[in-house]
Amino acid sequence: MAMFDVAVVYLTRTVDVAGRPQRQVLLGRKLTGLGVGRLVGPGGKLEPGESPREAAVREVAEEIGVVVEPDALVPIGEIAYPFVDEPRWSQFSHAYRCDTFAGEPTASDELAPEWFDLDAIPLERMWADAALWLPRALAGEFVRATLAFGAGDRVVSVQWGVAARS
Repeated sequence: MAMFDVAVVYLTRTVDVAGRPQRQVLLGRKLTGLGVGRLVGPGGKLEPGESPREAAVREVAEEIGVVVEPDALVPIGEIAYPFVDEPRWSQFSHAYRCDTFAGEPTASDELAPEWFDLDAIPLERMWADAALWLPRALAGEFVRATLAFGAGDRVVSVQWGVAARS
């Protein structure tokens, strides 16, 4: 099953809440394409000849108007997503965290961005796989996995330690 490559970025920041630091992550409500209505990190498909980092920088600028430097991207995961019932959706994701960026996130035709506390990520509003890996990755663990999707946003198999491009 052929997979296309995507890059996704989770911007993080620390804000002061009642005199104590609170870590937050930026997610965006998807307004078009696969996964409309779900919360996702800014990102998308790699263009021909583009590296995952280059795609991540471009997609963040296009989707939320924020500038990130390639060297500021911290790899947090490589995840293969075979879609058993819809092979054309199968993708290989290069996930990054980024703590340093320029600009204020703004909505685009693709994403409506919003900050969430790291200890209160609304995983139920994300794709089903997010609960399996995103909190771990944002806590500092590099996650490598193959998470196969079946019909109805169900993860039908999980293989840790391997991101198989099938």
